[in-house]
Amino acid sequence: MNSTSGLKLSAIFFTVFWTAGMLWWRGTLQPASVVLTVIGGCVAGYLWYLLMRRWVVRQVPPEAPSKHV
Repeated sequence: MNSTSGLKLSAIFFTVFWTAGMLWWRGTLQPASVVLTVIGGCVAGYLWYLLMRRWVVRQVPPEAPSKHV
């Protein structure tokens, strides 16, 4: 598994659990509330992905040039 697939999986994990937590916390399962919470969860997951991608890229040192003989 490369770093981008792990990052995408973590964003999906965050989205699902954030949305489930918000639905559980609010307590009402009216259709409009659920739709807005799911949309908010998708936005939160995408922002999580963007922020973590920026943070991870900054943490990874550049690769050393390879020496071919």
